[in-house]
Amino acid sequence: MSDQKRSVKDFFSYIKAGLPAKWLVAVALVLSLLETAASLIVPLFARDLVDQLAGGGLSKGLIVFLAVTFLVQTVSGGFSYYILAYIGEHIVAHIRRQLWNHILRLPVRYFDEHESGETMSRITQDTTMVKNLITNHLVSFVTGVITIIGAVVILLTIDWRMTVIMLLSVPVALFVLMPLGRIMYRVSRRLQDEMADFSANLGRVLSEIRLVKASNAEAAESRKGAHGIGQLFTYGLKEARIQAIISPFVTTIIMVVLVVLIGYGGVRVASGALSAGSLVAVIIYVFQIIVPFSQMATFFTAFQKAMGATERIQFLHKIDVEKEAGDRMIEVDKLAFHDVSFGYAGSERVILKGVSFAVLPGETVALVGPSGAGKTTVFSLIERFYSPAEGEIVVGDVPLESIELEEWRRSIGYVSQDSPVMSGTIRDNICYGLKGEVSDFQIGAALQQANAIDFVADLEEGIHTRVGERGVKLSGGQRQRIAIARALLRDPDVLLLDEATSNLDSESEAAVQEALRTLMEGRTTLVIAHRLSTVVDADQLLMLEDGMITGRGRHAELYEGNARYRELVDQQML
Repeated sequence: MSDQKRSVKDFFSYIKAGLPAKWLVAVALVLSLLETAASLIVPLFARDLVDQLAGGGLSKGLIVFLAVTFLVQTVSGGFSYYILAYIGEHIVAHIRRQLWNHILRLPVRYFDEHESGETMSRITQDTTMVKNLITNHLVSFVTGVITIIGAVVILLTIDWRMTVIMLLSVPVALFVLMPLGRIMYRVSRRLQDEMADFSANLGRVLSEIRLVKASNAEAAESRKGAHGIGQLFTYGLKEARIQAIISPFVTTIIMVVLVVLIGYGGVRVASGALSAGSLVAVIIYVFQIIVPFSQMATFFTAFQKAMGATERIQFLHKIDVEKEAGDRMIEVDKLAFHDVSFGYAGSERVILKGVSFAVLPGETVALVGPSGAGKTTVFSLIERFYSPAEGEIVVGDVPLESIELEEWRRSIGYVSQDSPVMSGTIRDNICYGLKGEVSDFQIGAALQQANAIDFVADLEEGIHTRVGERGVKLSGGQRQRIAIARALLRDPDVLLLDEATSNLDSESEAAVQEALRTLMEGRTTLVIAHRLSTVVDADQLLMLEDGMITGRGRHAELYEGNARYRELVDQQML
């Protein structure tokens, strides 16, 4: 099977999954057939009307039948169009829903390798291509095919010679249109790729606009944007050149067929072989064929674009989602790493090398060491953003991979260095990801424990204050305390604190440290800290260097027994 045929088959099997109830499709087709039948009867009535007028008489019954036919055509056409459009919208909504749910469940490594703007383009631009085909072109294509078949059958009964003349134009048109369609398919794929790259660049720049301005990088970003726009312009012109051949070519064939038919038909009427009414009917039928045929040229172009779009969408669907595997729901017990090694995909560097340690319930363990030693990677493995290349992580005696993923992540509270905040209100952010309703009293209690109640109360709209994109209206310390309140509300069994007090002023740090002490009470806690003064009281400190644990113990014994740890402590004290 050729790539083109396989793509067509894949396309139809893909959109078929989104079809609504079969009876609705059947109703739409019946109405379409009724509309087509009515439109095909009209020229026959017109033939009789012309012949009766030429003979000097006119039947009232014929006029009534003609009026009823027009009414049936209008009503059935309106309903069939709406139902077919509904089916199209239903299919596209299904595709978008499936794609969005799939993307949300893709592993973190996918987002490491693809910019968010590119993925956004797949959800918006590519699905719009499919929507445009189904709702704007597929409806007219289906009814057009029925009309053409019906008109050709009736034309053969009226005058088969004129019908054969008209049909001779079809292979000529296909001979030119088929190779152009293949070129259009390749060009539209490249155009969609360029659009995805351009969207990715837009997302990158707009999300970090403050950095762009602070770095005086407007000119550099302007050049990058201009290059992307230039590429879109180039491929847009390539599409236009193909369309510039297709549209006039189809129009020329239509005009040639019309001229030949009218000329030949006139000769046959003059010779008495054909009535004037029959010639009128033939010309009306030709127009009924021409309109759908010209629409097919547009459908042909839109179809090539939609196939390219669905290929990209299907590529996303082929990427495995996070493993939901695991039917084990257990109480969080001892968390242990056994000879865990890990390296990121596409990189030869090994980040963790045979790491082993255990964290007992209610214990606080601190990961210390230089930047790039693998501390944050340990957290990523605990959260199951990635899986170990070698070794095993266990909870109690149960492998982490066998625990139900959603249950496991629900048992974890994560407070990071930058404490990401979503656009929306403070309330939205504190309740983010929680199941069920959360009362204002519960939120107030969490804010109180997080040492955030005062600054929230001072805001004009309190917990309903909007925080801006990425929480830009809040200070670093305020964002940290919102993140702590969110973690408190989740009531996690395991707490991950990733340099939660770095980059804060002393006043904010004191408030956040107090909130963290409340949060850590009775919970299994792992802490990453460059500021060693914040973790001297930990039950256990693990010294990480170049992906290996080179020392472990409480602060005093590690200070005495590990030269690198002692060096780090002395540097900070100085």
